[in-house]
Amino acid sequence: MNTSNAPRRHLSAILHADLAGFVRLTEVEEELTFLHLKSVKSDVWRPAVEIAGGSIVHGTGDAMLAEFGSALAAVTAAIDIQERMARFNELLAEEQKLLFRIGVHLGEVMVDEDNNNDLFGDGVNLAERIQSMAEPGGIAVSRAVRDVTELQVDYAFVDGGEHRAKNVSRPLHIYHVRARVGASRRTTTSVVPHATLRFHGTDLAGRKFGFDLALDRLVERRAEGFVIGRDFDHCDAVLSHPTVSRRHARLILVDNTLQIEDLGSTNGTSVDGLAVAAGALRRFQAGARVRIGDIELAVRHD
Repeated sequence: MNTSNAPRRHLSAILHADLAGFVRLTEVEEELTFLHLKSVKSDVWRPAVEIAGGSIVHGTGDAMLAEFGSALAAVTAAIDIQERMARFNELLAEEQKLLFRIGVHLGEVMVDEDNNNDLFGDGVNLAERIQSMAEPGGIAVSRAVRDVTELQVDYAFVDGGEHRAKNVSRPLHIYHVRARVGASRRTTTSVVPHATLRFHGTDLAGRKFGFDLALDRLVERRAEGFVIGRDFDHCDAVLSHPTVSRRHARLILVDNTLQIEDLGSTNGTSVDGLAVAAGALRRFQAGARVRIGDIELAVRHD
C-alpha cells in the first residue's frame, strides 16, 4: 500500500476554547465584542499558549485551537488563560464579560501539511466535544489528561461523569478543573502568568534591597535562568552586599515551575527558612520569603 501521501500522525495535547454566549454578545454590542476579542487574542491567548510551550493552530472568530507537546503544558495554558480572562473581565460591565469554555484532550491528531499544518482527527474532535461540556469560564479535560496531570498542578480535578457527545460512539468521561478549597487561584508554581515577580526586602541592618523580574523574560531565558549575585558583569540582578557571592543563586523554570538554585554561595540561599543545598533546586511561589546571604526578600507578583 502506498502511504507516501498519508497524513502525518502524532500524539498531542489539544486545547479547544470557545466563547459562551457569542451571539448574545454580538447582538448587544457587536463592534465592542469584536474589539474585546481582538484584545483577548493578543493579550491572553497568544502569550498564555506560547509561555506554556504550545502553538496556536488557528484562532479565528470566537474560537481557538492550540497544540502542546504534553498534557501538563496544555492544562497549564488553560488555567493561565482563565486566570488572565478573569483579570480582563474585571474591567468590563457584566453584560460585556467574555466567558470562554475550554476543553483539553490527549490523543492522536493528523497534520494537514497542505493547509498550514492544520490539525484534524479524533484528538481534535474530542477536544471540541469536551470544551462544550465545560462551564462558561471553566475548563473540562478528558480522563487521559486527568490521569497524567492530576498530581502536577495545584488544582483539583472534579469528576464530571460520563457524557454522550454528538458523532462520538463511546461515552466521554470528563473532569472539571477547579481551584482547590482554600488555595489561591493564582498558582505561580504550576502556572506562569504574564506578570512581574517582585523581590524586595532588607538585610539585618534594615537596608533595602530588591529587583523585579518579568516572567516572560524568564521564559525566554529558560535554559540560562536568571542569575542573582554581586558581580555586575555576570548577574542579571545585582545585590551589592558583602554576604552575597559574586554569582550567588539562579532563578529557573523547570516544567513551568519556578525554582531557585544555589550556585555554591558562601553564605547560602534559603526559601521560607529552608536552606537550598549548593547545586540543588527548590521550588517556590509568590508569597515566599527568599534569603540571599543576609538579605531576606519577600516575593510577590503583579
